[in-house]
Amino acid sequence: MDRRTFLKTTAALGAAGVASPRLAAPALAQGAKVLRFVPQANLANFDPIWGTQYVVRNAGALVWDMLYGVDSTLTPQRQMVESEEVTDNGLTWTFRLRDGLRFHDGEPVRAADVVPSLTRWMARDPIGGMIKAIQDELTAVDDRTFRWRLKKPFPKLLYALGKTNAPVAFIMPERIAKTDPFTQISEYVGSGPMRFRRDEWVPGARAAFETFKDYKPREEPSSWLAGGKRMLVDRVEWVIMPDTATASAALQNGEVDWWENPIADLVPLLRKNPNVVVDIADPLGNIGSFRMNHLYPPFDNPKIRQAVLVGMNQEDYMRALVGDDDSLWKPLPGFFTPGTALYSEAGGAMIGKGDIKTAQRLLKEAGYKGEKVVCIVAQDQPITKAEGDITADLLKQIGFEVDFVATDWGTTGTRRASKAPPSQGGWNMFHTWHTGADCINPAGYPAVRANGDKAWFGWPNLPAVEAGIAEWFDAADPAAEKAAIDKTNAAACEGAVYAPTGFFLGYQAWRKNVKGIVKGPLNFTWGVSKA
Repeated sequence: MDRRTFLKTTAALGAAGVASPRLAAPALAQGAKVLRFVPQANLANFDPIWGTQYVVRNAGALVWDMLYGVDSTLTPQRQMVESEEVTDNGLTWTFRLRDGLRFHDGEPVRAADVVPSLTRWMARDPIGGMIKAIQDELTAVDDRTFRWRLKKPFPKLLYALGKTNAPVAFIMPERIAKTDPFTQISEYVGSGPMRFRRDEWVPGARAAFETFKDYKPREEPSSWLAGGKRMLVDRVEWVIMPDTATASAALQNGEVDWWENPIADLVPLLRKNPNVVVDIADPLGNIGSFRMNHLYPPFDNPKIRQAVLVGMNQEDYMRALVGDDDSLWKPLPGFFTPGTALYSEAGGAMIGKGDIKTAQRLLKEAGYKGEKVVCIVAQDQPITKAEGDITADLLKQIGFEVDFVATDWGTTGTRRASKAPPSQGGWNMFHTWHTGADCINPAGYPAVRANGDKAWFGWPNLPAVEAGIAEWFDAADPAAEKAAIDKTNAAACEGAVYAPTGFFLGYQAWRKNVKGIVKGPLNFTWGVSKA
């Protein structure tokens, strides 16, 4: 029996009551509305600044609020901020917080909380680091006012504060925000629409959130991370189900209400259930990523990284993710989101064609010495597992020695942050993906940066890539922006910042008695109701 037949069979058995266990839940107040949600992966840690995993960002968006938030047009809108004033030709920004903002512990939100929150965020976020480099002063003026003085204008400041990609500029209480940015926080108090129930948190099983009654939503309609974040349920329970057949059965049986990322193989079965809705999760899609460690052999050699780009067949990767539906994927000879203004194929002709012979030749010419490639592959995340299986075979065909480390997504998130040699607990490659919303331009896209120690995991050091990105930040008009991105894309292909495995769309599924679910790069729980 092949994989897809097995999945469909076990999911069907679960829907008939055979495979899906009943979910234990705490006693709740009579009439409480509970939304049970199956996230993409386990919430293994919960510091949204320390790392960049989407599952942590998604949970963080419930608990912590933001000064600004991008709407569905990716335009930053005021969120915690009531007003801003820009003077001195863009060098001085003065912000005033909305009145009545409170943290979950009852304390008011103050400018004194904002300053260390932004300081901690800047230490971990690439665009935050750019702001830090030109910062003259960031200070609290009074309880509701803070001032940011810069040494040079930074026109994309509000976008940086409102972007969707992690780390997000969440605001925390001062005592928590002063935690070393390279140490995980251990207290999870925010001012967002939901309060985290740490007493119920069982990593690998469950996480729970309760509506924060003192949250003060904005008056505007909600749109992605902007507008009024009004909770229409009393409680959200995240139910961790790494087994896709079990998750499918639980959704069909009504044991859960919303599944973030059902795999394509199970979608036909879900669509047969009259009580289930299936739709594309986000029209901006995702970019698959084969991420290489530039610090150590063999991927410290650009020619060897290029061998991977030439040898991989993007269709193999995409078929493993989405099956036979050609409408769900596109080849991607570059790094930016297809269908958007800055999409570029410059320099990408050699990417993803599956040319094994040329890849073998490049590997030999580069002087590969047989070093083991330590592949860290999360088995509890369908995207990374499917792509990891393809990679293990690809690397062997090209001629690499492969050390395949099967692990979980939480461990991957921790291990990929290590700069230790692969033989001492480090790594050579891992798989991940980037939402299309994060990849429309360099401002919210840490994975394309190549500024060495300040870069994302893998720490590429490619001055030509950084020069193109700098040109984009300084561009005066759309034509100049596009020219800068073409330079960036070509340089990123030449230097193999990472290996894009293709562009793909994903699904989400929910019970028909759940209303208000919108498409986007994360699960926007505000505005969602359950009959």
